[in-house]
Amino acid sequence: MPLTLWIAAGGAVGAGARHLVNVGATRLLGHSFPYGTFTVNVLGSLIMGMLIGLMALKWSVSQEMRAFLTTGMLGGFTTFSTFSLDFATIWDRKAHGLALIYAGGSVGISLTAVFFGLWLMRWVLA
Repeated sequence: MPLTLWIAAGGAVGAGARHLVNVGATRLLGHSFPYGTFTVNVLGSLIMGMLIGLMALKWSVSQEMRAFLTTGMLGGFTTFSTFSLDFATIWDRKAHGLALIYAGGSVGISLTAVFFGLWLMRWVLA
């Protein structure tokens, strides 16, 4: 099976899991805070770190399985896990300033982009 299909299959599993966590968190804790998103971002980052560590140190997996689990499943569950791994990789390379710029820029620019997109659609559709 082509690598892209492995990623797509993992993405389907991850997206389904994200939906279940969001629904469960909302039912359990309410709408006052994005508990589901917060949970998948933190949990996805934890699992990404654990998986990468496991695959680097103990568990030899095929390229397909690695892509299924990381890009697919965790990518579908939360792209924040990939962002966190990218930050950790840059930090581990001792490029602390660049890591902080990446984190601040990613969060700040992404938030700005969301607000700009909202404004743009309000303007276009008004």
